[in-house]
Amino acid sequence: MFLLYEYDIFWAFLIISSLIPILAFFISGVLAPTREGPEKLSSYESGIEPMGDAWLQFRIRYYMFALVFVVFDVETVFLYPWAMSFDVLGVSVFIEALIFVLILIVGLVYAWRKGALEWS
Repeated sequence: MFLLYEYDIFWAFLIISSLIPILAFFISGVLAPTREGPEKLSSYESGIEPMGDAWLQFRIRYYMFALVFVVFDVETVFLYPWAMSFDVLGVSVFIEALIFVLILIVGLVYAWRKGALEWS
């Protein structure tokens, strides 16, 4: 209990960093003009009068492609620290990382065979 004074700077930083965005949203909500009209409610297309409906439906292939990208992007986040300390960790960690990469390769082959990487 007597060591809590060491965290005073942390708590001050946490409170201040939480209050700044809250105050920014509050002040912008109070000071912002609230005039609504047909111009405010229309979609914006680079200053050109909107044509057609603003609702577009994306194909599911786009989301599948993005999901595969995110999976392999996260893989690099996990493998980077392992690669930096490879010489210290030993053989058991190498085998674990190899299993991790093999599981991701199996997932990639599955997505490839299902056609998730086909863009046409």
